[in-house]
Amino acid sequence: MQLPISYTKNKTIQGLRYHFFSKKEIKALLIIVNVFAIIAAILFYSNKIRPEPLLLFSCIWMIMMISVWFILPYSIYKQSTTFNESFILFINESGLRLDNERGYVNWAWNTFSKYFESPNFIHLYFDEKSFFLIPKDNIDNEILENLRELLKRKIEFN
Repeated sequence: MQLPISYTKNKTIQGLRYHFFSKKEIKALLIIVNVFAIIAAILFYSNKIRPEPLLLFSCIWMIMMISVWFILPYSIYKQSTTFNESFILFINESGLRLDNERGYVNWAWNTFSKYFESPNFIHLYFDEKSFFLIPKDNIDNEILENLRELLKRKIEFN
């Protein structure tokens, strides 16, 4: 299979958000902060505590959501030159080859530790922090199904 790859800013930002929200530590942190905020709200409205703890957990929640929803994705997008380039992705039984005018890179399937699919991307992970996004924009349904089958055989699904 041969796929043209280019990234659009809004979809890439959304894909990066999926990446961050798929992390176990971020999910756990969101749950913990939300539970404490709910407990603080209940205790405040039942006049057991002063408003400061409720305000504190509300501020923590807002800061965390702003960080994960805006700051992290935009900073990653801004720092990575990959999202501003176009590529040709060659996919076969042995792995992936990514080509552009500056050169190429080959990745064997065992290079990837896991993958998952979001609405606009296929996320291929090298490790917990390093990943590659394959945009689904220019992939027709038949090729996408073949790619999914290949990924199921070659990489662990997450």
